[in-house]
Amino acid sequence: MLHIGCHLSSSNGYLAMGKTALTLAADTFQFFTRNPRGSKAKAIDPEDAAALCSLLQEEHFPCILAHAPYTLNPCSATEATREFARLTLADDLRRMEFTPGQLYNFHPGSHTGQGVEKGIELIAELLNELLAPEQTTTVLLETMAGKGTEVGRTFDELAAIIRQVKLKDKIGVCLDTCHVWDGGYDIAGDLDGVLADFDSKIGLARLKAIHLNDSLNECAAHKDRHAARRRDAFASSPSTLCGGPTAKCRLREMLGVCRACSVTRTRRTASMSPKSPCSLCGMWCRSANRAGASLTPLPGQAPPC
Repeated sequence: MLHIGCHLSSSNGYLAMGKTALTLAADTFQFFTRNPRGSKAKAIDPEDAAALCSLLQEEHFPCILAHAPYTLNPCSATEATREFARLTLADDLRRMEFTPGQLYNFHPGSHTGQGVEKGIELIAELLNELLAPEQTTTVLLETMAGKGTEVGRTFDELAAIIRQVKLKDKIGVCLDTCHVWDGGYDIAGDLDGVLADFDSKIGLARLKAIHLNDSLNECAAHKDRHAARRRDAFASSPSTLCGGPTAKCRLREMLGVCRACSVTRTRRTASMSPKSPCSLCGMWCRSANRAGASLTPLPGQAPPC
Protein backbone atom coordinates (compact mmCIF):
# COMPACT_ATOMS: atom_id res chain seq x y z
CA MET A 1 0.00 0.00 0.00
CA LEU A 2 1.22 3.48 -0.84
CA HIS A 3 1.61 5.86 2.11
CA ILE A 4 2.38 9.43 1.10
CA GLY A 5 2.62 12.76 2.87
CA CYS A 6 4.72 15.90 3.13
CA HIS A 7 6.97 17.74 5.55
CA LEU A 8 5.01 19.64 8.20
CA SER A 9 5.91 22.26 10.76
CA SER A 10 5.83 21.16 14.39
CA SER A 11 5.44 24.72 15.68
CA ASN A 12 1.81 24.16 16.71
CA GLY A 13 2.41 20.79 18.30
CA TYR A 14 1.93 17.12 17.51
CA LEU A 15 -1.83 16.91 17.15
CA ALA A 16 -1.85 19.96 14.86
CA MET A 17 0.51 18.14 12.48
CA GLY A 18 -1.77 15.12 12.34
CA LYS A 19 -4.83 17.26 11.63
CA THR A 20 -2.96 19.16 8.91
CA ALA A 21 -1.94 15.89 7.28
CA LEU A 22 -5.59 14.85 7.15
CA THR A 23 -6.54 18.06 5.35
CA LEU A 24 -3.89 17.23 2.72
CA ALA A 25 -5.27 13.71 2.21
CA ALA A 26 -1.99 12.31 3.57
CA ASP A 27 -1.58 9.24 5.75
CA THR A 28 1.96 10.02 6.90
CA PHE A 29 4.17 13.09 7.32
CA GLN A 30 7.67 14.17 8.22
CA PHE A 31 8.71 16.75 10.81
CA PHE A 32 11.92 18.10 12.33
CA THR A 33 12.60 17.03 15.90
CA ARG A 34 14.12 20.45 16.63
CA ASN A 35 15.55 23.53 14.89
CA PRO A 36 17.01 22.00 11.70
CA ARG A 37 19.88 24.50 11.61
CA GLY A 38 20.58 24.57 15.34
CA SER A 39 20.02 22.55 18.49
CA LYS A 40 17.03 24.02 20.31
CA ALA A 41 14.12 21.63 20.85
CA LYS A 42 10.63 22.60 21.96
CA ALA A 43 9.48 20.91 25.17
CA ILE A 44 7.09 18.03 24.50
CA ASP A 45 3.59 18.13 25.95
CA PRO A 46 2.86 14.47 26.81
CA GLU A 47 -0.90 14.99 26.38
CA ASP A 48 -0.38 16.52 22.94
CA ALA A 49 1.86 13.61 21.89
CA ALA A 50 -0.70 11.11 23.22
CA ALA A 51 -3.46 12.89 21.28
CA LEU A 52 -1.47 12.49 18.06
CA CYS A 53 -0.92 8.79 18.79
CA SER A 54 -4.68 8.35 19.15
CA LEU A 55 -5.29 10.20 15.88
CA LEU A 56 -2.72 8.10 14.03
CA GLN A 57 -4.43 4.94 15.22
CA GLU A 58 -7.94 6.16 14.47
CA GLU A 59 -7.00 7.33 10.96
CA HIS A 60 -4.86 4.27 10.18
CA PHE A 61 -1.56 6.07 9.69
CA PRO A 62 1.13 3.35 9.37
CA CYS A 63 3.80 5.56 10.94
CA ILE A 64 5.37 9.02 10.73
CA LEU A 65 8.92 10.13 9.99
CA ALA A 66 10.99 12.43 12.22
CA HIS A 67 14.06 14.15 10.78
CA ALA A 68 17.17 15.06 12.77
CA PRO A 69 18.69 18.54 12.45
CA TYR A 70 21.17 19.10 9.64
CA THR A 71 23.79 20.26 12.15
CA LEU A 72 24.58 16.70 13.26
CA ASN A 73 27.90 15.26 12.17
CA PRO A 74 28.68 12.05 14.07
CA CYS A 75 31.83 11.36 12.02
CA SER A 76 33.49 14.77 12.22
CA ALA A 77 37.21 15.02 12.93
CA THR A 78 36.34 17.48 15.71
CA GLU A 79 35.51 15.83 19.03
CA ALA A 80 33.17 18.64 20.13
CA THR A 81 31.12 18.22 16.95
CA ARG A 82 30.84 14.48 17.51
CA GLU A 83 29.80 15.08 21.13
CA PHE A 84 27.06 17.46 19.98
CA ALA A 85 25.79 14.76 17.63
CA ARG A 86 25.85 12.17 20.43
CA LEU A 87 23.91 14.38 22.87
CA THR A 88 21.38 15.45 20.26
CA LEU A 89 20.75 11.95 18.91
CA ALA A 90 20.39 10.58 22.43
CA ASP A 91 17.87 13.28 23.31
CA ASP A 92 15.94 12.82 20.06
CA LEU A 93 15.64 9.07 20.59
CA ARG A 94 14.34 9.70 24.10
CA ARG A 95 11.80 12.19 22.75
CA MET A 96 10.72 9.77 20.02
CA GLU A 97 9.33 7.40 22.66
CA PHE A 98 6.51 9.89 23.29
CA THR A 99 5.23 8.65 19.90
CA PRO A 100 6.22 4.97 19.92
CA GLY A 101 6.92 2.87 16.86
CA GLN A 102 7.90 5.63 14.46
CA LEU A 103 10.86 6.34 12.14
CA TYR A 104 13.78 8.70 12.82
CA ASN A 105 15.93 9.80 9.88
CA PHE A 106 19.37 11.43 9.95
CA HIS A 107 22.20 12.33 7.56
CA PRO A 108 25.22 10.10 8.29
CA GLY A 109 27.61 13.06 8.24
CA SER A 110 30.92 14.09 6.67
CA HIS A 111 34.29 12.56 7.53
CA THR A 112 36.04 15.96 7.10
CA GLY A 113 39.25 14.49 5.73
CA GLN A 114 39.60 11.40 7.90
CA GLY A 115 38.57 9.06 5.09
CA VAL A 116 35.37 7.14 4.39
CA GLU A 117 36.37 4.08 6.41
CA LYS A 118 37.00 6.17 9.54
CA GLY A 119 33.73 8.01 8.99
CA ILE A 120 31.83 4.73 8.74
CA GLU A 121 33.51 3.48 11.90
CA LEU A 122 32.54 6.59 13.89
CA ILE A 123 28.91 6.52 12.72
CA ALA A 124 28.52 2.85 13.62
CA GLU A 125 30.26 3.43 16.95
CA LEU A 126 27.73 6.13 17.89
CA LEU A 127 24.77 4.01 16.82
CA ASN A 128 26.04 1.08 18.87
CA GLU A 129 26.30 3.39 21.87
CA LEU A 130 22.80 4.85 21.54
CA LEU A 131 20.55 2.14 20.08
CA ALA A 132 18.78 0.11 22.77
CA PRO A 133 16.86 -3.20 22.61
CA GLU A 134 13.85 -1.63 24.33
CA GLN A 135 13.46 1.34 21.97
CA THR A 136 10.50 1.30 19.58
CA THR A 137 11.98 3.75 17.06
CA THR A 138 13.65 2.61 13.84
CA VAL A 139 16.63 4.82 12.96
CA LEU A 140 17.15 5.52 9.26
CA LEU A 141 20.36 6.38 7.44
CA GLU A 142 19.61 8.74 4.55
CA THR A 143 21.21 8.27 1.15
CA MET A 144 23.48 11.21 0.38
CA ALA A 145 24.55 13.06 -2.78
CA GLY A 146 28.29 12.86 -2.11
CA LYS A 147 28.89 16.57 -1.62
CA GLY A 148 32.27 17.26 -0.09
CA THR A 149 33.26 14.44 2.26
CA GLU A 150 29.74 13.14 2.89
CA VAL A 151 29.45 9.52 3.98
CA GLY A 152 26.55 7.53 2.53
CA ARG A 153 26.96 8.56 -1.09
CA THR A 154 26.86 4.92 -2.20
CA PHE A 155 24.83 1.90 -1.18
CA ASP A 156 28.14 0.21 -0.31
CA GLU A 157 28.91 2.88 2.30
CA LEU A 158 25.48 2.58 3.90
CA ALA A 159 25.78 -1.21 3.89
CA ALA A 160 29.18 -0.93 5.60
CA ILE A 161 27.65 1.14 8.40
CA ILE A 162 24.80 -1.33 8.85
CA ARG A 163 27.21 -4.28 8.98
CA GLN A 164 28.93 -2.71 11.98
CA VAL A 165 25.69 -1.93 13.86
CA LYS A 166 24.90 -4.55 16.49
CA LEU A 167 21.12 -3.99 16.80
CA LYS A 168 20.34 -4.35 13.13
CA ASP A 169 16.60 -4.62 13.74
CA LYS A 170 16.67 -0.96 14.83
CA ILE A 171 18.25 0.35 11.62
CA GLY A 172 16.91 1.11 8.14
CA VAL A 173 17.40 3.43 5.16
CA CYS A 174 15.61 6.49 3.79
CA LEU A 175 16.18 6.86 0.05
CA ASP A 176 16.22 10.46 -1.18
CA THR A 177 15.66 10.46 -4.95
CA CYS A 178 17.50 13.76 -5.44
CA HIS A 179 20.46 12.53 -3.42
CA VAL A 180 20.85 9.20 -5.20
CA TRP A 181 20.52 10.93 -8.59
CA ASP A 182 23.13 13.54 -7.67
CA GLY A 183 25.20 10.72 -6.18
CA GLY A 184 25.38 8.93 -9.53
CA TYR A 185 22.47 6.48 -9.57
CA ASP A 186 20.48 6.79 -12.80
CA ILE A 187 16.96 6.34 -11.45
CA ALA A 188 15.59 8.03 -14.58
CA GLY A 189 17.21 5.68 -17.08
CA ASP A 190 17.74 2.48 -15.09
CA LEU A 191 15.50 2.40 -12.02
CA ASP A 192 15.29 -1.39 -12.11
CA GLY A 193 19.08 -1.63 -12.03
CA VAL A 194 19.34 0.83 -9.14
CA LEU A 195 16.75 -1.10 -7.14
CA ALA A 196 18.53 -4.38 -7.83
CA ASP A 197 21.82 -2.83 -6.67
CA PHE A 198 20.19 -1.54 -3.49
CA ASP A 199 18.62 -4.93 -2.83
CA SER A 200 21.88 -6.82 -3.32
CA LYS A 201 23.91 -4.53 -1.07
CA ILE A 202 21.46 -3.38 1.60
CA GLY A 203 18.22 -5.29 1.08
CA LEU A 204 14.86 -3.77 0.19
CA ALA A 205 13.52 -4.88 3.56
CA ARG A 206 15.59 -2.05 5.08
CA LEU A 207 14.06 0.58 2.78
CA LYS A 208 11.60 2.20 5.19
CA ALA A 209 11.05 5.67 3.69
CA ILE A 210 11.52 7.69 0.52
CA HIS A 211 12.07 11.41 0.07
CA LEU A 212 10.54 11.94 -3.35
CA ASN A 213 12.38 14.94 -4.80
CA ASP A 214 13.73 16.04 -8.14
CA SER A 215 17.15 17.56 -8.74
CA LEU A 216 18.40 20.72 -10.41
CA ASN A 217 21.53 18.87 -11.51
CA GLU A 218 22.65 16.27 -13.99
CA CYS A 219 23.21 12.75 -12.70
CA ALA A 220 26.39 12.32 -10.59
CA ALA A 221 26.80 16.08 -10.01
CA HIS A 222 27.35 15.47 -6.26
CA LYS A 223 25.77 18.85 -5.43
CA ASP A 224 22.49 18.09 -3.59
CA ARG A 225 20.23 20.72 -5.16
CA HIS A 226 16.58 19.79 -4.78
CA ALA A 227 13.82 20.84 -7.16
CA ALA A 228 10.04 20.67 -7.28
CA ARG A 229 8.66 17.61 -9.04
CA ARG A 230 8.80 17.67 -12.87
CA ARG A 231 10.81 20.89 -13.12
CA ASP A 232 14.33 19.60 -13.46
CA ALA A 233 16.89 17.39 -15.12
CA PHE A 234 15.83 13.98 -13.86
CA ALA A 235 12.10 14.24 -14.61
CA SER A 236 11.78 16.76 -17.38
CA SER A 237 8.26 15.70 -18.35
CA PRO A 238 5.50 13.47 -16.96
CA SER A 239 6.19 10.85 -19.61
CA THR A 240 9.83 10.50 -18.55
CA LEU A 241 9.15 10.41 -14.82
CA CYS A 242 11.60 7.81 -13.53
CA GLY A 243 12.17 6.44 -17.01
CA GLY A 244 8.65 6.06 -18.40
CA PRO A 245 5.70 3.77 -17.67
CA THR A 246 7.63 0.58 -16.83
CA ALA A 247 10.04 2.25 -14.45
CA LYS A 248 7.19 4.32 -13.04
CA CYS A 249 5.39 1.12 -12.07
CA ARG A 250 8.60 -0.13 -10.46
CA LEU A 251 8.81 3.10 -8.47
CA ARG A 252 5.27 2.51 -7.26
CA GLU A 253 6.28 -1.02 -6.26
CA MET A 254 9.26 0.42 -4.41
CA LEU A 255 6.97 2.80 -2.56
CA GLY A 256 4.68 -0.12 -1.84
CA VAL A 257 7.28 -1.96 0.21
CA CYS A 258 8.12 1.14 2.25
CA ARG A 259 6.41 2.17 5.46
CA ALA A 260 6.42 5.88 4.64
CA CYS A 261 7.00 8.29 1.80
CA SER A 262 7.88 11.89 2.62
CA VAL A 263 7.79 14.38 -0.24
CA THR A 264 8.76 18.00 -0.61
CA ARG A 265 5.78 20.19 0.25
CA THR A 266 4.66 22.18 -2.78
CA ARG A 267 1.44 23.80 -3.95
CA ARG A 268 0.67 20.54 -5.70
CA THR A 269 0.73 18.49 -2.53
CA ALA A 270 -0.99 21.19 -0.49
CA SER A 271 -3.94 21.19 -2.90
CA MET A 272 -4.21 17.41 -3.10
CA SER A 273 -7.73 16.19 -2.48
CA PRO A 274 -9.05 12.76 -1.43
CA LYS A 275 -11.29 12.97 -4.50
CA SER A 276 -8.43 13.30 -6.98
CA PRO A 277 -5.28 11.32 -7.76
CA CYS A 278 -1.98 12.45 -6.35
CA SER A 279 -0.32 14.95 -8.70
CA LEU A 280 3.11 13.57 -7.80
CA CYS A 281 2.76 9.86 -8.47
CA GLY A 282 -0.62 9.49 -10.17
CA MET A 283 -1.96 7.15 -7.49
CA TRP A 284 -5.20 7.62 -5.60
CA CYS A 285 -3.65 8.33 -2.24
CA ARG A 286 -5.72 8.51 0.92
CA SER A 287 -9.07 7.68 -0.68
CA ALA A 288 -7.54 4.68 -2.44
CA ASN A 289 -5.92 3.50 0.76
CA ARG A 290 -9.26 3.70 2.55
CA ALA A 291 -10.79 1.60 -0.22
CA GLY A 292 -8.12 -1.04 0.27
CA ALA A 293 -6.08 -0.31 -2.85
CA SER A 294 -2.62 -1.79 -2.72
CA LEU A 295 0.55 -2.12 -4.73
CA THR A 296 2.28 -5.37 -5.60
CA PRO A 297 5.44 -5.69 -3.50
CA LEU A 298 8.76 -6.40 -5.16
CA PRO A 299 9.62 -10.10 -5.51
CA GLY A 300 10.40 -11.65 -2.15
CA GLN A 301 9.06 -8.71 -0.18
CA ALA A 302 6.12 -8.84 2.21
CA PRO A 303 3.44 -6.12 2.01
CA PRO A 304 4.10 -3.22 4.39
CA CYS A 305 2.25 -2.66 7.65
